[in-house]
Amino acid sequence: MNVAEITDRKTATRRYRAFGQYMKELYGEAVYKVNVDAGFTCPNRDGTLSTGGCIYCNNDSFRPAACTSATPLRGQIEKGIPYLRSRYGAKKFIVYFQPYTNTYAPVEALERLYREALDSPGVVGLAIGTRPDCVDADKIALLESLARDRFILVEYGLQSVHDRTLEFINRGHDVACFRNAVALTAGRGIRVGAHIILGFPTETRDDMLVMADELSRLPVEFLKIHQLQVVRETALAGLYLQKPFATFGYHEYIEMVADFMERLSPHIVLQRLFAAAPEEILIAPVWNKTRSEFLRDLDAFMARKESYQGKAYKTINHRATEARR
Repeated sequence: MNVAEITDRKTATRRYRAFGQYMKELYGEAVYKVNVDAGFTCPNRDGTLSTGGCIYCNNDSFRPAACTSATPLRGQIEKGIPYLRSRYGAKKFIVYFQPYTNTYAPVEALERLYREALDSPGVVGLAIGTRPDCVDADKIALLESLARDRFILVEYGLQSVHDRTLEFINRGHDVACFRNAVALTAGRGIRVGAHIILGFPTETRDDMLVMADELSRLPVEFLKIHQLQVVRETALAGLYLQKPFATFGYHEYIEMVADFMERLSPHIVLQRLFAAAPEEILIAPVWNKTRSEFLRDLDAFMARKESYQGKAYKTINHRATEARR
């Protein structure tokens, strides 16, 4: 069953295609992620492209404290699954290869790691965070073979559809690289995901909204969105402290996300809409809001506005088609 085959009905509170609900419909019950760190690095850190990494990147801003490569992969999984079982009654799991670039190794090493993760009881699939310049035909063929009987999601870090922004953040690849990776992956049973950030100082509000249109035209099935966060020990923090730039206010961001989702294809599943870096490293914006509070406020705002994912999608898509004729 693919994304388009899941019904378009909304939950009692969600006015968009939420990942949790999608997985529940696919497997008949909730599916939980077990975050792991398999010890990968990144071509933007090891000198292949750069040594500084993307200017916003501090992995401690988003990965759980228990997710560390100091513990072997199997040990991380064997620790994570019992915790989720005892706390939530979880029975099905996805192993999420999260920090850095999780296809950045020879295909033989990747196969060993991926199969080890899939071999754990209750694991129904993998989510693999990576860069679009770190896949090739052999790696995609491996993922295709795993996807024949498991849920395999590749999350490509894009961050922006504007090359000037990718250059500003020292991303090390352009938008064309992302499109090529998506084309290489799509149609092979592998779930295709993307990750973007809203709020870069190189972009206007309209520039950010255009990303919804661009992604909707591609075979992207899953999407993670979050606000730009300025965190300590990053090049972005240095720029911000030297010359502060505007970051999203809380209510401003809620309105932005709602407007973004209105333009987004209704078939794309939303995995994340909000990020909360640990307060000890967060510089801006400081909202003091939890994920559940954000989702509650977003739901309430969208209900008042009578907003929902895809509301403007057909109109915008039709105009774009007419313009190309």
